[in-house]
Amino acid sequence: MIRRYTRPEMGAVFEEDQRFHWMLEVEIAVAETQAELGLIPAAAAQAIRARAGFDVRRIEEIEKTTKHDVIAFVSSVAEKVGEEGRFVHYGLTSSDVLDTALSLQIQAAGRVLLGRVDRLLEALRRRAIEEAQTLCSGRTHGMHAEPTSFGMKLAGFWAELHRNRERLVAALERNAIGKLSGAVGTYSTQSFEVEAGVCRRLGLKPESIATQVVPRDRHAELFVALSLLGGGLERLAVELRHLQRTELGEVIEAFTPGQKGSSAMPHKKNPISAENVTGLSRLLRGYAMTALENIALWHERDISHSSVERVILPDAFIIADYATDRMATLIEGLYVDRERMLGNMNLSGGSLMSSHLLLALVDTGLSREEAYTEVQRLAHGLKVGETLREAAGRDAKVSQRLSEKILDDVFSGRRHRESIAAALERAGLHGAARPGSGHREGKST
Repeated sequence: MIRRYTRPEMGAVFEEDQRFHWMLEVEIAVAETQAELGLIPAAAAQAIRARAGFDVRRIEEIEKTTKHDVIAFVSSVAEKVGEEGRFVHYGLTSSDVLDTALSLQIQAAGRVLLGRVDRLLEALRRRAIEEAQTLCSGRTHGMHAEPTSFGMKLAGFWAELHRNRERLVAALERNAIGKLSGAVGTYSTQSFEVEAGVCRRLGLKPESIATQVVPRDRHAELFVALSLLGGGLERLAVELRHLQRTELGEVIEAFTPGQKGSSAMPHKKNPISAENVTGLSRLLRGYAMTALENIALWHERDISHSSVERVILPDAFIIADYATDRMATLIEGLYVDRERMLGNMNLSGGSLMSSHLLLALVDTGLSREEAYTEVQRLAHGLKVGETLREAAGRDAKVSQRLSEKILDDVFSGRRHRESIAAALERAGLHGAARPGSGHREGKST
C-alpha cells in the first residue's frame, strides 16, 4: 500500500479498524434482523446494538491463539456485549461477514474515487473549452497529419473519462452485494429472510447464488474498471509527455518556486507527474490480471483469493485515487504555449492542409486520383522555406483551377475551427469558443 499518500480520505477507508467497523455493522444488522424475525431474543439484539464493540489489540491477542482473524474479532465483540454475546455471529460463517463487509468497504472507496474522477472531468472540461480554438498539429505515426486543436485533444480524454466513470459506477453497483448463505452457500443455518433484511439495512442486494463466498467475477470486473481508468489516465499522460519534449515544447507542467528538475542540470523541467501516472497505471493493469486469477477457487471456496485481495484491493483504489488526483492537478496548472503550437504546425510548410487542397481540386472536376497525384507532387517537392500554399499558388495546374481566395480559405484553418467548435458542442462541451469570438488565434501557413 502507498503509505506516503497526500490525500488521506482513501487511505482511511482501508485502515484495519475501519475494516472491523464494517464487520461490526454486519454483525449488528444480522442480530437486529434475527430478532425482528423471532430467531433470537429481542433483548439480545438490543444488547448487541448498545454494547458491541472491538479492541484491535485484543483481536490481535486472541488471533495469536486462534490463527483466525474473524474468530478473534467475534470473540472480542462477544466479550464487550457480555452474556448476550453468545448471539453474536449466530448462524453465520466467516465469509458471510467478510464478504458483506467487503462490499461496504468497496462502496466507501468508490465514493471517494468518483469524487476524484469528477474533479478531473471538470478540469478537462474547462481546459477543453478554453483551448477549443487553439490550433495545433494533429499527428499520426508521430508525424504531422492535419490540424486539430488542443481543446479537441482534451475533449477526447474528457469523453473517455466519462466512459471510465460509467464503467466504474456499473462495477461498483455489481459489487453492492450482501451474502449470508452460510458454509458452502446452502442457507442451512440462516434463512433467506435474514439475508434480505440485513441487505436492506446495509443498502446492499442479496447475492443470487453464492457458494461460501461472493463469486469473484464481481470483484474482477471492478479491477478491470480500475485498470481501464488507469489506461485512460496513461493515454493522457503519454500525450502530455510527448508534447513536453524539448523538440515540441507545446505544454509544460506547472513548476513551483524552489522546485528542481535535476541534481546535475539546473535547466531541467521534467514531466514528472505525467511519468508518475504512467507508471502507476501499469500496477492497475497487473492488479486486474491478479483479480481475474482469483475467480477460479476450489469447489465452494478456498482462501487463495484472500491474501491477494488484502494487498491489491487497498493498493488499487489508493493508486487510482492518487493518480486521478495528480492528473487533475496537472491539467489545472498546465501551461499551454499557443505560439509554439502554431510554430510547430508551420514546420511542415502548410502540408497539414493537403487533404483540403485535394478536396478543393476534386470540387473543380478532377478525379480523386488525379487530385491526389498533384497535391502529393507539390508537397513532396517543397524547397527549404517554401510552403504548400506558395507552391500551389505558383503551380499552373492548380492555379488555373483554384483562385487565390479559395487557396487562402483552404490554408486558413477556418473549416477546422468551425468543425471543432461544432464537435465539442455536440459532445456537451457547451461554451467552446467559435471563430471570431475574440479568442486569440494564430494563422497557419
